[in-house]
Amino acid sequence: RDTQQADTEHLSRWKKWRRTSSKSFKKAVSEVKGLSSYLVLWRHDIHSIEGKFGTGIQSYFSFLRFLVLLNFIIFILMFSFVTLPTIISNYGILNSTIAYVSPNNIEDICTIYEPSGNEGLVYFYTYLKDLLSGTGFLEVTSLFYGYYTIDDVWISFMRYNLPLAYLLATFAYLALSFLWLVKRSVEGFKHNLVHDADPFQSYCNKVFAGWDFCITDPSAARLKHRSLQYELQMDLQEEKLKQKIAERKMKEKLFIYSLRIFINIIVIAILSGCFYCIYRVTVFSQETSSVSIRNDTRTDLVNLLVQYLPSIVITLANFTGPLIFSFLIRFEDYTPAFEIKMTLLRCVFVRLANIGVLLFSLWSQISGCGTDKCKPCGYNYKLYPCWESDVGQEMYKLMIFDFIVILAVALFVDFPRKLLVTHCSCKLVQWFGHKEFAISDNVLEIIYGQTICWIGTFFSPLLPAIATIKYFIIFYVKKIVLIHTRKPAARPIRASSSNFFFLVVLLIGLLLAFIPLGVSIARIPSSKACGPFRNFNTSWEVIPDTVLQFPKILQQVLFGMASEAFAVPFFVI
Repeated sequence: RDTQQADTEHLSRWKKWRRTSSKSFKKAVSEVKGLSSYLVLWRHDIHSIEGKFGTGIQSYFSFLRFLVLLNFIIFILMFSFVTLPTIISNYGILNSTIAYVSPNNIEDICTIYEPSGNEGLVYFYTYLKDLLSGTGFLEVTSLFYGYYTIDDVWISFMRYNLPLAYLLATFAYLALSFLWLVKRSVEGFKHNLVHDADPFQSYCNKVFAGWDFCITDPSAARLKHRSLQYELQMDLQEEKLKQKIAERKMKEKLFIYSLRIFINIIVIAILSGCFYCIYRVTVFSQETSSVSIRNDTRTDLVNLLVQYLPSIVITLANFTGPLIFSFLIRFEDYTPAFEIKMTLLRCVFVRLANIGVLLFSLWSQISGCGTDKCKPCGYNYKLYPCWESDVGQEMYKLMIFDFIVILAVALFVDFPRKLLVTHCSCKLVQWFGHKEFAISDNVLEIIYGQTICWIGTFFSPLLPAIATIKYFIIFYVKKIVLIHTRKPAARPIRASSSNFFFLVVLLIGLLLAFIPLGVSIARIPSSKACGPFRNFNTSWEVIPDTVLQFPKILQQVLFGMASEAFAVPFFVI
């Protein structure tokens, strides 16, 4: 301290002022951070869950909170740059031009799009059907791609290029999601690296430095005590399993490895069966729906069932797959943390690959030109006059149906089971007992929904708003289900490894979302009957068309950056 005072005396007034200002600024920042922690969404709820059920389950709810915030920001982005300018222009507040296709470039038949909007007297169940399927009155709203027909919006003398804004907003929400996930994943990786480097050090930290001496509230102290208890319990459980694995004899190792190979063959067979069923059902649903709409040969209820057939089959695959995998993995004798990771990896292939198979089935129908039925327009204009809105409707139906299933399971499975176990003394009922909170299944639900949102936002710009509301409600549904119908896990899970792995799986979902979006933007011809890109062969063409309006030198720089010689090394680095 004396040395610091001596150094301060020899400083100039300017340096003294800078040092004082720096200290004051750091103190103010730390106070703002302290105050902002009280504004964090669900702070008290998540802290309470951590104390009662451990840090593993707490990590799931923190993960859910992160997705609520991410989807809200994506919604603000798409609404501000795409939806709001279009709505303002449609009400005549700003001058705008509508994207028209030049008759010299395309045949007239490609520009015919007649949405099935409701006219005249409409029954209530028709509105309900439209609300569930995204057809009827919803098809002509700002929820879907077909609504956005504006080409340019004029703000005073400034030109706002809506097709360019639409595409750049899509790239922006994907880049934002990617960078945010990578940042959070790196933080989780650091925690994992520190823990795995020296388990004994981690154990000592919990025993001698794990307590927070700032806690004064008795209930908060009990929560912290339980949290530390769960962490220590989990460390001991993992050490016990590692010791058991180390003591295995050669005969036992051969048996367990053979069993794992056999179980993985069964898993591959189940995945193949799921993919084939989804492909066949999607093709049947699209062809049957088209015929019934043109001929009006089916009732509304049957039409709704046929439209939802792919969503129903995908949900059945998503529901039965994890149950089978959770049952099979018990025989593979993994540690609790690795068991969750392996189950997640298997289930993620079911859920995310199911979406991929659905989109592949749709694309095979959209761009399947085997009989020259899509030769005039480059796509199947008879079945899909505005194919982007049709894909958006499929993503919308998947999200709505997934939400309905989550609510239905909570209301008609979890709570009745709790009542039966509590009030019925039957041996069979008691054998089922209270169910544990399956972290892997619940994480997969929200990763699956988020992947649908990432893919569907290009085709349905307001889908992130639906996802935000959906996850907000799911938080409270899952919290009530956890507290009232679940028991603490027999084998607790570490939060640090869970958080990191959840983010890695979500990152896989985002990278998989890049593929269908990239194909839709760059490869499949854009609809000539709807949307902002009807003047372009593909959505991507708006980028080079805009670049050609720049000065020559800037054009050369940008085309050089887009070349393979620059782009490939850049993305590798």
